[in-house]
Amino acid sequence: MKDCNSCGKCCIKYSNGALSASQQEIELWEVFNPDIAAYVNKGEIWADPKSGKLLEICPFLRQETAITSTNVKYSCDIYFDRPDDCKFYPSNVQEMILDDCEMLEAQDLKDLKKAQAKLDIIMTDSHR
Repeated sequence: MKDCNSCGKCCIKYSNGALSASQQEIELWEVFNPDIAAYVNKGEIWADPKSGKLLEICPFLRQETAITSTNVKYSCDIYFDRPDDCKFYPSNVQEMILDDCEMLEAQDLKDLKKAQAKLDIIMTDSHR
């Protein structure tokens, strides 16, 4: 299994209402990060601050390379304050397969149990 290559597939797929934030996360944003809290509407993230409608794409996702490049990379403007849904992704190999995650390698698909063990090790550092 490869390290995350910042392809952005997960961020794009789970935009438009597919993510959630706990009430505690929202309250912390309201106090310490009002710029993030502005994109919460009735407990849903990521909503347009003016209209309240859910956005198609996370407003904090930034494309780092030209769209014409074969290896488009993304970054997160709120990486250290991102929702737990983001911090804990991916949680399992099956989810990665469904999402066409680029961390997976051919040998991972041959031994899903071993791949899950690798993922568990990788994700221990991600939960900060």
